[in-house]
Amino acid sequence: MRLACVQLGVEGGAVEENVAAAVEAVRGAAADGADLVVLPELFDVGYFAFDSYARAAESLAGDRLSRFAAVAAEEGVNVLAGTVVEDLAASAADGVDVPADEGLANTAALFDRSGERRLVYRKRHLFGYGSEETARMVPGEREPVAEIEGVRVGVTTCYDLRFPEQFRRMVEAGVDCVLVPSAWPYPRVEHWRTLGRARAIENLAYVAAVNGSGAFDGDALCGRTTVYDPWGTTLASAGDEPTTVTAEVDPSRVAAVREEFPALRDRR
Repeated sequence: MRLACVQLGVEGGAVEENVAAAVEAVRGAAADGADLVVLPELFDVGYFAFDSYARAAESLAGDRLSRFAAVAAEEGVNVLAGTVVEDLAASAADGVDVPADEGLANTAALFDRSGERRLVYRKRHLFGYGSEETARMVPGEREPVAEIEGVRVGVTTCYDLRFPEQFRRMVEAGVDCVLVPSAWPYPRVEHWRTLGRARAIENLAYVAAVNGSGAFDGDALCGRTTVYDPWGTTLASAGDEPTTVTAEVDPSRVAAVREEFPALRDRR
C-alpha cells in the first residue's frame, strides 16, 4: 500500500481555506499513485485556535467530512480525514454513535475508495499542558481497527503517542500500521522523534506520524512527518515546511519481522 502523509500548512481559524487546501492535497496525492492519504490533526481549524473550535464544529455526517468522502470516491483513494472538530450533539442527531450527548470531540474519519466511512476515532488522551483541549473536548472511548488495501490500520492522535498501552491494544487487535495525525509543537521535537520510533519498535508495526505545519499566536508546529517500519527504521520524513511524505506499507513485512524477532511472543 502506498501511503501519502500530508504535512499541511494550517492557518488558525481559517476553516474553509484549510479544508480546500486539504482537498487539493488529497487530489494531488491520488494523482501521484497514493492508496491511502492521511491528513494531520485539526487540519480544519488549527489546533491552537481554541476559540474557533465551537464555531468550526460539525456533525460527523456534515458537509465538511462529506467533502472528503466525495473526493475519496472521485479520486478512487482511501482518505483519513485527519482530525476535525466534531459536534457530538449534531452527530447524535444524525444517527451517529457518540461517546457523549453533547460537547466537542477531536475526531478522525477514514473513508475508503468508494467514499464509505470505515473507521471513526476520537482522541482518547486530551492534552492539558499549556493547552485548552482538555477543557474543550470530550475524550473518545474506542480504538477501532479497519482493513484497507489488505493492511490492518489503526488510528491514534498526537498526545496518544505517550501512552504505549493504547498501541499495544491495537497490536492485539491485529494492526499492521498505526496512523498518528498530530499537531506537535516545536519545543518537544525530540519527544516527537523518539516516541514515534519507540511505538514502531516495541510493537513491530509501521507507524506513520503525520504532523502539521504552521504557527498561531506564538505556537509553531514542528512538522517532521515520519513513517517508520516495523524495525523502527525511518522510511520517509520531512522538515517543517508543508509537503507530502510517501512510503510503502507491506503487511507481509510486519509478519516477517514478528516471526523473526519474538518480542511480542515473549511478553509475560
